[in-house]
Amino acid sequence: MNSHSASPSAAVAGSASALSGAYSDYLGPAVPDSWRAALDKALASGEKVLASLSLDLDARLQFRPGLVALTNSRLMAWDATTQDWQSWPFRDGMQLRHRDHAGVASLDLVDPQGKLAGWRFTLAQDPAARNLADRFHAQLECVLAGRAPTPPEPLTCPTCDAPLPAGTDECPTCAREIHTPPSTWTLLRLWRFAKPYKGQLLAGFILTLLSTGATLVPPYLTMPLMDEVLIPFQNGVPIDQHKVMMLLGGLFGAALVAWSLGWAKTYILALASERIGADLRITTYEHLQGLSLEYFGGKRTGDLMSRIGAETDRITLFLSLQLLDFATDVLMITMTAAILISINPWLALVTLVPLPFIAWLIHAVRDRLRYGFEQVDRVWSEVTSVLADTIPGIRVVKAFAQEKREVNRFRDANLRNLQVNDRVNRIWSVFSPTVTLATEVGLLIVWGFGIWLVADKSITVGVLTAFLTYISRFYTRLDSMSRIVSFTQKAAAGAKRIFDILDHVSSVPEPVKPQHLPAVTGAIEVRKVGFRHGNRTILKGVDLNIKAGEMIGLVGHSGSGKSTLVNLICRFYDVTDGSIRIEGVDVRAVPVSEYRRNIGLVLQEPFLFFGTIAENIAYGKPDASRDEIVAAARAAHAHDFIMRLPHGYDSLVGERGQALSGGERQRISIARALLIDPRILILDEATSAVDTETEMEIQAALENLIRGRTTIAIAHRLSTLRKADRLVVLDRGQIVEIGNHEALMEKQGAYFRLYEAQSRKLDDGDPKEQPRVPLHRTHANA
Repeated sequence: MNSHSASPSAAVAGSASALSGAYSDYLGPAVPDSWRAALDKALASGEKVLASLSLDLDARLQFRPGLVALTNSRLMAWDATTQDWQSWPFRDGMQLRHRDHAGVASLDLVDPQGKLAGWRFTLAQDPAARNLADRFHAQLECVLAGRAPTPPEPLTCPTCDAPLPAGTDECPTCAREIHTPPSTWTLLRLWRFAKPYKGQLLAGFILTLLSTGATLVPPYLTMPLMDEVLIPFQNGVPIDQHKVMMLLGGLFGAALVAWSLGWAKTYILALASERIGADLRITTYEHLQGLSLEYFGGKRTGDLMSRIGAETDRITLFLSLQLLDFATDVLMITMTAAILISINPWLALVTLVPLPFIAWLIHAVRDRLRYGFEQVDRVWSEVTSVLADTIPGIRVVKAFAQEKREVNRFRDANLRNLQVNDRVNRIWSVFSPTVTLATEVGLLIVWGFGIWLVADKSITVGVLTAFLTYISRFYTRLDSMSRIVSFTQKAAAGAKRIFDILDHVSSVPEPVKPQHLPAVTGAIEVRKVGFRHGNRTILKGVDLNIKAGEMIGLVGHSGSGKSTLVNLICRFYDVTDGSIRIEGVDVRAVPVSEYRRNIGLVLQEPFLFFGTIAENIAYGKPDASRDEIVAAARAAHAHDFIMRLPHGYDSLVGERGQALSGGERQRISIARALLIDPRILILDEATSAVDTETEMEIQAALENLIRGRTTIAIAHRLSTLRKADRLVVLDRGQIVEIGNHEALMEKQGAYFRLYEAQSRKLDDGDPKEQPRVPLHRTHANA
């Protein structure tokens, strides 16, 4: 075995052996199965694995599997070159340093003499790497001190402060909607939406009661029709026409009353349920709009669309039709049972024989159906998500000739949907016919017992006929009521997915006691700001004071924290540590909408809504006059191209602005920001995706936009920020340099190296790096 040192000292080895049992009690080894056999061969007698890290990159950042393992006495790693294990026994001064940058993380093993080894891996392995590093230092400290280790401090979720499981970024509390099974009791929470319509619901219930009673009258009238008219007629007694007309009139009247009451109850309850569904959709969408970007980062558009659309429709259908049918069935069964008992208690008792079996069957399949229907909903949202991905991106699909791939992706999602539905249908296909069979058997039992009672002269033929009419309705309703199990479980699964949204608390909450901003000048104070997403620290200890009217350029490598800092200033996320203050007020104490009205945002990829150009420019100020819209467009150098369109400002921009070029969309987004006249302006790579001629137009528009405003600009091409008042250089989530272009170039630090690297690309003719027009600063108007 290759090793940095031949073997650990006897003292250290002895301490490690003595401590391994206590430590492994709470650490628990975690070695992938593919490495277990090879690692077992390399372990010494009594040596235990405490933690491991699966590597997916080599030193040249090429994808190659590897493993780093921590034992109770050393650190081990697989060397792909020698095809053998390297090891580094614990000794004083060792450290395992963790870093992450631009999608790639690293672990470096160092001692006072220098670096011993290093490993690279993607951020997918980052939680396991942090876990390994924490356990390494805890075990090293305990081995050298000869004492029992204590469990490392658990990491917590930045959103809810709940402990995070080792080796994962997922918070079980925040992700509860994925793991919590649906419950029928969830439907009771819909009362919150039904309460405003309790008058209509009560009226509908009374009408249901009356209409159900009316439908029970005709079978009761068949008893005198049989016993007093038809059977006597067969025995030679003339028909009493008056009695016949009375009985037939009663049958017709009962049918007419039942129809009228049934129409009224259906109409009233349908109106109420549709309004409940509409309120549910509006409330869900309104709550969704109030959630932070963090929530949307983990959700698919198709899934959210499915919840607000299909799930609320299903709940509305359940409330308007299926629940009404269920209530009718219950009333019908209750009333019918009462009538049957009043006619003949023993025959009624025989009628109820199948009920215990049907009740047991419903209980047996209820949970399986509910869970199955929730799976159906989730898989169907995958199908919807594929459509939501590919239809807006059809140009990219066709540009890369990936039609067949997307069809296969849709086919796979549709196949999963089919398989889940098949599992549910297998359960339902057994349940429903079994209930029908039980009711048919019950009807045969009633026939047999009824014939015996007629032969025994305990009842008349008319009574048996009426009884059988009632019992047929009884069993029909019983069969119908058993089917409500399916509808109820579907509605419960849908309600659960709706309430998963409504129960989610925004990580950017509104203040309990809001403070209102004074006149905003644009002064921003960033105080020791830190931000962490899951186990990954993105910003730490950022201090920055931005004066009113100052232009700040944020520069740094990809992943250095530029966009994160901008998102925190916009309050798309809340800081984990420290604070951000505007005019001396913590932004978390200000109502979100009030605060963001002071911020204008111009993104690298401008988003336009389907509608006219005028509507898109006036998006932030819907009541803007046409003169204000035109003035903003002129300042954004967009008026000329708008007037060349067929309908000018009333021209439709198409889905996501596809009817316009990238530069045209960008200038409309600049006009949109100009119209609201913000005191703080955020430019996120606003000119990086257009040609040089278009960029000159956009730069001229930006000159009008930034004049007199506090501006924070992110630009990949450093030449566009040379005229900024100050440049802030970020690296690995920290500010490493601040100054103007000339001062930072003279310093020859991080900014100098970035600028020189870009200059060499330009000299080498890199087609991705074209010369750019600098973004000038008009100091006189600042």
